[in-house]
Amino acid sequence: MSELLYWLDMFGIIVFALSGALMAGRYQLDPFGVVVLSAVTAIGGGTMRDVILQTPVFWLANPVYLYLILATAALTIIFIRSPRRIPKRFLLVSDAFGLALFAVIGTEKALSLGAAVPVAVVMGMMTGVAGGMLRDVLCNVIPMILRQEIYATAAILGGALYALLNYLEVPQHIAIILAILSALVLRLAAIYWRVSLPAFAIIDVESKEKDLK
Repeated sequence: MSELLYWLDMFGIIVFALSGALMAGRYQLDPFGVVVLSAVTAIGGGTMRDVILQTPVFWLANPVYLYLILATAALTIIFIRSPRRIPKRFLLVSDAFGLALFAVIGTEKALSLGAAVPVAVVMGMMTGVAGGMLRDVLCNVIPMILRQEIYATAAILGGALYALLNYLEVPQHIAIILAILSALVLRLAAIYWRVSLPAFAIIDVESKEKDLK
């Protein structure tokens, strides 16, 4: 892993851990719950990716990730006294940064291990969305990936663009930055303008007729 990817990975861990801690605060969990939700959000996706790719799990090889999660959770508890007062959009924006970073980092790692491009893009998407999905499930919330929001689509865009730029032999640091920005801009635009994918809905005709009667 290049130095740029390493520091971006660290930043992504902090951002996702913060996202998990804020969610824990909104549901008034105890300090242990805050740490658990921070950890699940920050390393859940990467753990699933590494297990599927049959490579050493990244945080087992480098415990610094765990220290970062603990520090982020502790600082959130100390300095953010009223998580519910923080606008929900702040949580969405911090989550968007983590999504964009991890989608590209996950794709890069899969490619470096020799995975095919479609597999690498899926692994990137998993890295970006799985942690947040586990966080939402633990909080009994429908995960964003299953809602109408443009979420997984942004992760796929970032991963696919990185794979394309890598194929075109664009310098890695440029490819990484462009791919992250593409995923981030799409996700932030969806949040700002409330853009979403069309919902798949099945209307029960019989129930509708009964309501009309």
